[in-house]
Amino acid sequence: MLLSKKKRYLQIALNSTMDEAFQIIQNLPVSDRILLEAGTPLIKEFGAEAIRNLYDWWGNKTHPHNVFPYIVADFKTMDRGETEVRIAKNAGASAAVCLGQAPIETINSFVESCEKNELDSMVDIMNIEYPIKILRKLKKQPDVVLLHRGVDEEKFNKDKPIPYIQINKVLSAYNVLISIAGGDTIREVQRAVFNGANIVVVWKEFYHSTDFTSQLAEGFLKEIK
Repeated sequence: MLLSKKKRYLQIALNSTMDEAFQIIQNLPVSDRILLEAGTPLIKEFGAEAIRNLYDWWGNKTHPHNVFPYIVADFKTMDRGETEVRIAKNAGASAAVCLGQAPIETINSFVESCEKNELDSMVDIMNIEYPIKILRKLKKQPDVVLLHRGVDEEKFNKDKPIPYIQINKVLSAYNVLISIAGGDTIREVQRAVFNGANIVVVWKEFYHSTDFTSQLAEGFLKEIK
């Protein structure tokens, strides 16, 4: 696994355009605790080239500081796990994402392929009430379990909670890292880390580049100790 269990990470999901992604990257502070995500909309619109661009742009900033440019390819894989891992690897990704809703055969293939290709495997448990029921069926656990309240869930169901309650349930059964997505405020970030999350995923505040992009990232990092 490329990530350290002793660190807490901020994963910034880039979902807008390549121009916006470039501007946001230019304004980010260099930190080995920042993971950049090629979000699903970005990949669907711009293809694997989106991953390559993020790797090159972030790498140009981080390499002089001896910081590894870590890129997450959020394919939300539902089939052809081995194929999509290969695409992620060839494009320069350090991790790829498979949906927990995928067939067990696909998740097993995905996790195995990630290990062979030296990528971190992330399984997104969005819209799964009991993650443990999926995880216990797997031949091998992924490196990261992503507990996720989806964008549409939050938009159309204000009462839908971020699944913090599942963090300890997963960690008590499996030796994995926990990623939390679905909250973007400092308060939500604090709560995720307090409950044991290793990675906090944010996107809203980083959809467009602003004069405060660097300050926002630094503020989040201060909360993620």
